Amino acid sequence: MMPWLWLLASYLLGSLPTSYLAGRWTRGIDLRQHGSGNLGATNTFRVLGARVAAPVMVIDVLKGFVPAWFFPLWDGSPDWRWALTYGAAAILGHVFSIYMRFRGGKGVATAAGVFLALAPAAVGVAFAVWVLVLWRWRMVSLASISAALALLVVLFAVPQPHDSVRWLGVAIAAFVIFAHRANIGRIRRGEEYRFGSKRRDPVAPTGEG
Repeated sequence: MMPWLWLLASYLLGSLPTSYLAGRWTRGIDLRQHGSGNLGATNTFRVLGARVAAPVMVIDVLKGFVPAWFFPLWDGSPDWRWALTYGAAAILGHVFSIYMRFRGGKGVATAAGVFLALAPAAVGVAFAVWVLVLWRWRMVSLASISAALALLVVLFAVPQPHDSVRWLGVAIAAFVIFAHRANIGRIRRGEEYRFGSKRRDPVAPTGEG
């Protein structure tokens, strides 16, 4: 199977709308019309609870890990850069899902899966930062931004097999921050949703999550 076909498979795998399917299968709802309207694990947690959100997050991570780790073993190409390309395609698929009219989540979990395959130590540090920030400030958006920046710091501080891994990290960190630009505004205004606070109307999208 040629690398270009694996690239297409990476995008299609990343495009699988995990949270949308979870909403349909567990409660018969369209998550795009509930909570923040975002098709990601955070909004799944807010609307459907932890028991549904946990497997959604695991699958979203695997959507990035599988293409970046396994597809280079199967594509027959000696060029290691295909692993980066497959990972990037999976992230783009999650954010711009072809099954959801090019609408999806913010790509944080899928990006974590990609770097779990490419730079696991950096992901370990980023995950620790994510947990710490979430515990201290109870804002997933702030935790995700902090984790992306921590990942970037580790990628440049620790030797990597190829510089392209670092530059993919730069692109992903920049995209994560851009995707959370509305959240950053709410954080600055003190309006961002915090875990443990009273839930807002789950029917009207607010742009969070």
